[in-house]
Amino acid sequence: MSNYQAKNNAAEPEVTPKRRRAFWIASGVAGLTGVVSIAAVGIGAGAVNADGLRWSTAQQVSSDSGRGPGAAEGHEGKKRDRGGDQRDDQRKDRSGDEHKDRGGDDRRDHEKEVPCDSDKLIQALVFANDNHGGVLNLAKGCTYTLTRSDVGDGTGPNGLPVITENVVLKGHDTKIVRDATAEEFRILNVGRGGNLTVKGLTIKNGQTRALPVNGDTPEAVWSRFSNSVEATKAAEAKKEYLPLLQAAPKGAALKAAQAKAAPSVLLEPESNDGGGVLVQPGGTASFSETHIVANQAGGVGGGLANFGKANLHRSTVADNTAFLYGGGIFNASVLRVAQSRVINNDAIIGGGGVANGAAFIFREDIDGGTTLIEKSEITGNEVLGFGGGLLDIEGNTTVRHSEILHNTAVLAGGGVTAAGDDSTLELTHVELAKNTTVGVGGGLALGFTAIANVTDSKIVENKAGFFGGGVFNGTGEATFRNSEISGNRAVGPLGVGGGIFTVSGEIDLEKTRVSHNFATLAPGGVFSFIGQVNVDDKSAITANKPTNCAGTITAIPNCFG
Repeated sequence: MSNYQAKNNAAEPEVTPKRRRAFWIASGVAGLTGVVSIAAVGIGAGAVNADGLRWSTAQQVSSDSGRGPGAAEGHEGKKRDRGGDQRDDQRKDRSGDEHKDRGGDDRRDHEKEVPCDSDKLIQALVFANDNHGGVLNLAKGCTYTLTRSDVGDGTGPNGLPVITENVVLKGHDTKIVRDATAEEFRILNVGRGGNLTVKGLTIKNGQTRALPVNGDTPEAVWSRFSNSVEATKAAEAKKEYLPLLQAAPKGAALKAAQAKAAPSVLLEPESNDGGGVLVQPGGTASFSETHIVANQAGGVGGGLANFGKANLHRSTVADNTAFLYGGGIFNASVLRVAQSRVINNDAIIGGGGVANGAAFIFREDIDGGTTLIEKSEITGNEVLGFGGGLLDIEGNTTVRHSEILHNTAVLAGGGVTAAGDDSTLELTHVELAKNTTVGVGGGLALGFTAIANVTDSKIVENKAGFFGGGVFNGTGEATFRNSEISGNRAVGPLGVGGGIFTVSGEIDLEKTRVSHNFATLAPGGVFSFIGQVNVDDKSAITANKPTNCAGTITAIPNCFG
């Protein structure tokens, strides 16, 4: 057993980390492969070293009254999340009425005031786990600074005990922070049967160790769903590139071989998943008025990795990093995000802001779960691979009444990417705007038979270096209803299809306007290689430059010039 002495220095000041802007920029759009190697960004190797440390060790603690970075205005509201697994954490009120949790256990005797001392917090969590849960009222304005960890149930190391019962953490401008000099560990871990409710907290600076990735790159993973990287290289070399886009993705054979060898889907997290918070299969977590900031995962889910059920309401996930998928949030089961912000997060392979599912080469695939995002903002996230703001891989993702703005991806889908046989994406009343990619699909990219339904939405002012300033479709299917695709640009020297670029599959435009898009090479509006584009008589493709439409095999209906 090892012990760490408490330090007397004060907790780090609350300063929003500086953004690593445009980390992917190369000269022009050439040399794409030179900027996306995982090895190039210096991923560390080595296994997690955890020694099963005891919880009795002293902790550093300090108190401050600052709010966490990225705190949204209006957090004083008291509404509960109607869709989450909220438990009644009230004590016996002044009128003498007794309140019970959802399971019917009287928790009046389990509510506890926790002093501004991280040892006391650990002890309170251990007691709650041993006594059927409890409500922990954390000290107002306190920073509980953690300096050592415990392996817990084997998914650690964790800064706090694994939650295995019904536990409520109630903060009041309160922070739980990993000390910057401590060894790597995440902050919170919800185990099977655990049910965690968090309110009014900042969860900061958790870190899990990066494990070896065997040299696999974002291009190698994206090749499972599209040959766009090979096609753009061919285009740069002045070779035929359309046949490459038409061919089955070269990585598809690898996936088929993996499925045959191991048909069951891996849902278990690894020790480097979830830099700030990990929710294991069978666990449930709900966050309100909470900030998950400046955490880093060596695997998936820089801020939050969810393999169970997770709900965020009026919360912020900001400035987190994942070495693989989901810089802000990774989901493999059931996730709801409402009235929240996912901002300024980074990932290497996929999903700078949110990733629903993951495709691996060095590790078994994780199919996406069910993700619902409502009245939220996904802004300023970046990824070296695909899906700058949002990624769905063989899952089901629904976004309603939300904004996906100013996100960046190198390979595909500056704003959103959906890919895989069972991937389904629903966008309703969504503004997908001002996103950027060096590759294809500035706003939206669909890879390998993904399906997208876009309704009452705007895909505007996005940019791509090659194909599809607004939308790139490989072999998927997309329907746009009552929507607008305008002001998008395919700006590279070989840019084609400023509004929509589709290789095959099917595109349906219903009461939708495709206008004022631009491409370096014709057409600026809609380009179809061998796919089918259906345009109803209430749609318009107009005012695109240099021309509106072009179809290699068949003409695009209701489109002129």
